[in-house]
Amino acid sequence: MTAHQRAAVAALTALAPVSWGTTYVVTTEFLPPDRPLFTALVRALPAGLLLLAVARVLPRGAWWWKAAVLGALNIGAFFPLLFLSAYRLPGGLAAVVGSAGPLLVLGLSALLLGRRPALRDVLAGAVAAFGVSVVVLKAAGALDALGVTAAFTATASMSAGTVLTQKWGRPEGVGPLALTGWQLTAGGLTIAPLAFLLEGAPPTLDAGAAGGYAYLALVNTAIAYCLWFRGIGRLTATQATLLGPLSPLTAAVLGWAVLGESLTALQLLGMALAFGATVAGQLPRRTEPTARLRAGSQPSGSTSGCVNRTGLPRERA
Repeated sequence: MTAHQRAAVAALTALAPVSWGTTYVVTTEFLPPDRPLFTALVRALPAGLLLLAVARVLPRGAWWWKAAVLGALNIGAFFPLLFLSAYRLPGGLAAVVGSAGPLLVLGLSALLLGRRPALRDVLAGAVAAFGVSVVVLKAAGALDALGVTAAFTATASMSAGTVLTQKWGRPEGVGPLALTGWQLTAGGLTIAPLAFLLEGAPPTLDAGAAGGYAYLALVNTAIAYCLWFRGIGRLTATQATLLGPLSPLTAAVLGWAVLGESLTALQLLGMALAFGATVAGQLPRRTEPTARLRAGSQPSGSTSGCVNRTGLPRERA
């Protein structure tokens, strides 16, 4: 890819963590309390079934178990643990734990992809984590052991899913829309029995909760994850995960703009550090080939896309 094409791919992929940065506000302000499994289920399964209906492509051969593994890591484990940490931890502490994702991806990329971590990427990941902690840690409050464990396990699960998504690529002729639908459906089906067994019948929803769940399922999940998995197919796993700090930064900006929270000069400095590390993480290495197509990924000039003119996901041949 050229530098311009790489920047365009990174910008589109960045919309996913920006969207995810709204999750905490929506969860705490609109959704029923103490229902992490039900919330994860409603976020994942309807979105997955919608994408399957649009894409009309099912896994074949080994991709049945690969989709199940990716769905369990990226969705089935990640979503419930994410919402559990959101319910039990202040948003700041959950974000700090999640900011370790780039460093975990570097380690897993070395283990599973044989890619030796570059010093620049390690520094970018560390600076991003430090910047996020400066922005949000002041609101952390008392530690909750279960919440911290859930946040870290969620981050580790998503990191492993990100690396395996790049390792396996996509089957020939299958776009990011179908791959996203497979994972969301598999993850949702993993969550469903646990949600009904541990949390019982669904709660009664008011208009705010119904709207919140609809937003999480369509925008925050179906469209955002389509863009995310498309980006992983074209960027390195490290480049993609270094976009992750945009999520807590978005949450901090929303806290200031929507919830009336203050932003100090030190927090603004932390935002600048985290954003700068995110941008630095997108710069190509000198040794990186100018044209690199991984197995299953589409050429940069391909017409494959995630969203049509109406704003709904689409699948192209």
